[in-house]
Amino acid sequence: MKKLFKYLAGLLLVVVLIASAFFVHVWYFKPYDINLFFGKTALQFALKSPETLSSIRVLERFGIEGHNAELDDASLASGDEAMAFAKEVHKTLLSYQDEDLDATDKMSKDVMLSLLNTVVEGERFRFHNYPVNQFFGVQNGFPSFMESTHQIENKGDAEDYVSRLSKVGIKFDQVLEGLRHREGLGILPPQFVVTKVLEEMNGFVNTPAKENILFQALAKKMDEAELEEGDQNEIAALAKSAIENTVYPAYQRLIDYFVKLDNKVSENHGVWSLPDGDAFYALALKFFTTTDYSPDYIHNVGLQEVDRIQTEILNILVSEGWDVSDGFTQSIENMAINPRFYYPDNDEGRDQILDDYKTMLVDIERQMSSHFHDFPEAEVDVQRIPAFKEKTAPGAYYQRPAMDGSRPGVFYANLYDIKATPKYSMKTLAYHEGTPGHHYQLAIQQELEDMPFFRKMVPFTAYSEGWALYAERVAYEMGMLPDPYDNIGRLQAELFRAVRLVVDTGIHAKRWNRERAINYMLANTGMAESDVVSEIERYFVLPGQATAYKVGMTKILELRAKAERELGDKYDIRDFHSAVLNNGSVPLNILEQLVNQYIEKTKST
Repeated sequence: MKKLFKYLAGLLLVVVLIASAFFVHVWYFKPYDINLFFGKTALQFALKSPETLSSIRVLERFGIEGHNAELDDASLASGDEAMAFAKEVHKTLLSYQDEDLDATDKMSKDVMLSLLNTVVEGERFRFHNYPVNQFFGVQNGFPSFMESTHQIENKGDAEDYVSRLSKVGIKFDQVLEGLRHREGLGILPPQFVVTKVLEEMNGFVNTPAKENILFQALAKKMDEAELEEGDQNEIAALAKSAIENTVYPAYQRLIDYFVKLDNKVSENHGVWSLPDGDAFYALALKFFTTTDYSPDYIHNVGLQEVDRIQTEILNILVSEGWDVSDGFTQSIENMAINPRFYYPDNDEGRDQILDDYKTMLVDIERQMSSHFHDFPEAEVDVQRIPAFKEKTAPGAYYQRPAMDGSRPGVFYANLYDIKATPKYSMKTLAYHEGTPGHHYQLAIQQELEDMPFFRKMVPFTAYSEGWALYAERVAYEMGMLPDPYDNIGRLQAELFRAVRLVVDTGIHAKRWNRERAINYMLANTGMAESDVVSEIERYFVLPGQATAYKVGMTKILELRAKAERELGDKYDIRDFHSAVLNNGSVPLNILEQLVNQYIEKTKST
C-alpha cells in the first residue's frame, strides 16, 4: 500500500510539474495554439482591470474575489504599460500565419487585429480625450459603477465596497496627473464640459454623506443581502467616514483643478482644434464605423437620409389629418406639443413609464419566433438613470448582464425631462435598448459556445449600435408598431441617427460651433431641446461614435437585401439573423464575409 501511495504521489507530482511547465510556457511565451493566445491575452487584459473583472464576474465562481476590493490604475505609468502590452500582443498575433489557421481561427485573428491595428496606429492620439466629462467621466463613472456593478452578497463584499471607497483618492489623483499632462500638450476640453462637470461635482460633494448615492446604494445592497444588523451598522459607519474623509476630498481636488481650468478655456471647438486634430478624427471615424468613409461622404449621406426620412414622416402626418404646409419642423412641433402623448410630470407618471417599458419588452418577447431562431437566457430589467447624473446623461443606455447570471441586463431610461419621453417614441426605444436590440444581441454574444472569450466581450460600435437601430425596424416589420404615431416615433429615431451623421462631421470636420449643431438638430428632429443639447455635447466629447449607428444599420440592410435577392425562396429572415448574430460583434467587412458564407451555404443545400 505504501508503494502505491508513493507511486500515486509521484505521478501527481509529475502531472503538476507538466501542468506548471505548460502554464509557464503559455503565460510567458508565444502559445503554440492561437486559441491559447486568445485566452491568455483576454485574461492578461482583464487582470489589469479589477473593475472589468467585477463587471463580467467570471472569477467569483472559483472563489477568486480579491479584485472586488480594488480600483483600476489610472496613472500615466499604467497607460504606458497598457500601450506596450497592446503593441506586444499585436506583434505576436501577426506572427501566426494565416495558412496555418482554420477559417474560424482566421476570423478570430482578423477580429482582434481590427482592434489592435487602430490601437497601435492611434498611439500618438492616446491623450486626445477628456477623462472628466459630463457623460462618462471618472467623476460620474465611479458612483455609477459602485451602484450598478459592485455586488454585495455577504459581509466580505460589503467590506470590499468600503475598500474601494478608501482608494478613490489614489485613482482621482492619477486622473489629475493625466489631466495636467494633457494640458501641457494643449489638449483642453470644451468650455461647457468644465461648467457642467463643476456643477455635477459640486452637487455631489455638497450632499450629506448619508444621502449620497454611494452610501444609499451600499445600505440598500446590504439590506437586500440580509446582513446582520450589527454588521450593517459597522460597515455603514466605515462607509460614511470614507465618503467624508476620502471620497469628498478627492472630488474637491478635481473641483479645484477645474475651477482653475475654467479660466483657461472659453471656446467650444471640435477635435479639429486639437494637435493634428483632423488626422485624429479620421482615425476615430475608422475605429467607430470600421470603414474608410471620409467625413464628407458621411456628411452627405446624412443630408440625403434626413430628407428621405422627413418625407416619410410628413406623409404619415398627412394621412392622419395634419396640416404640413409649414414644413417638417413646424409640423413635428405641432404634433409634439399635444398633451395626449405625455405622462403626468410627477413620480406616478415616471413609475408608469418604467412599468410600460417592461410591458413592451414582455410583449415583443412573445412574438420573437417569427423573426428569430434563438433566445438568450439572460433577462433584462428596466431602471431609471440615477438622479445624481440624469440631468447630463443621454436619453437611455444599456448595461450588459453579468456572465455568471448574477445580474440581468439593464435598460436605463432617463426620466429627468418628461417631455423627452413622448409615448410614441417609447416602443422604439425599448426595442433598441432591450429586445431585439442591445440586450438580445449582447446576451447572445456572451452565451456563445466554442468562441474565444475576447469575442464574447469585444465591442464594435458600428455592429452593435447598427444592430440596435436595425432592430427598431425589425420590430416594425414584426407588427409591433401598429399605431401610425408609434411608427413616426421609429422614423424619428432613425432620423435622429441620420442627423448625427451631419452634426458629428459638422462639429469635428466642418468646424461647426455648438450652437449651430444644436440648431440643426432642433430643426430637423423634433426632439426636446434638453435632449438635443445633451446629445450635441456628447458628440463633442466622443468624436465619431455617433456616426456608427446609421453606418452599421445601412450595412446590415444592404446585406439583407443581397441575401433576399440571391436566395429567393430559400431566404428565411430567421436564418439571416442567426448568421448576423451568432459570431458576436465583428467589423462590418467581416460581417459581410459571414453573410456571404451563409448565402453560399444556403444555396448549396
